[in-house]
Amino acid sequence: MKDSGSPEISRRGILAGGAAAVAVTRVPAVEAQTSLRPGDKAPAMAKITMTVNGKRRDLNVDTRTTLLDALREHLHLTGTKKGCDHGQCGACTVMVDGKRINSCLSLAVMHQGDKVTTIEGLGTPDKLHPMQAAFIKHDGYQCGYCTPGQICSAVAVLEEIRAGVPSHVTGDLTTKAPISNAEMRERMSGNICRCGAYSNILEAMTDVAETRA
Repeated sequence: MKDSGSPEISRRGILAGGAAAVAVTRVPAVEAQTSLRPGDKAPAMAKITMTVNGKRRDLNVDTRTTLLDALREHLHLTGTKKGCDHGQCGACTVMVDGKRINSCLSLAVMHQGDKVTTIEGLGTPDKLHPMQAAFIKHDGYQCGYCTPGQICSAVAVLEEIRAGVPSHVTGDLTTKAPISNAEMRERMSGNICRCGAYSNILEAMTDVAETRA
C-alpha cells in the first residue's frame, strides 16, 4: 500500500532532476571560460611564422590557440577536421616536419619555424597525391569526414616504416619493420573511421606501398 503522504519517485524523475542539476552548475563555468569580465586581462598574443603547404605564413594569435584552430580559423584551411578535439579520433592529423601529429593537442606557438603539411598541401584535384588517388580507387573515403586525417596519417605511416621507426607490434628491433598488414593496422589505430572503411583504407595503403617498392 502506498503512503499517500510521500511523493512518488520514478527513474525518469531522478534522471531529469540530475540533468537539470548538471545544467545549472555547468553554465557559470562555461561562461567564465568564454567571456572576459571588467578588469580581466586581455589574452596574451604572439607572432609566429610557419611554412604551411610550402608557403610562409605570418600569424598573430592568442597563445592558447591550437595548431588546428590556427589552420582552420586563421588560415582558412578547413580540410583538416575538428572531430573529438581531445586527440582521440585522428581527424585533425597533419604533418609537421614530416611527422604526423594531432593538431588539436598542439599549440600554434609551439611551431615557430616549422613546416606544416595539411591535406590541401598533399595534392590538388588536377594532380592527386598517390595516397589520395588510392583512397578513391579503393573506396576509402566513405563519408569523408575523417579522410583528411586518415590520408595524412597513412602517408606518414609508410614513411615511418621505411625510416625504420618501430611500432608496438614490431617483432625484431634490430631490423626494419616490414610494410605488413599488422604494422599498418597498429600504426593507423589512432585514426577512427565511424563508417568502418578500415579494410578499404588498408588496401589503399598497400597499393601505394607496393607501387613505391
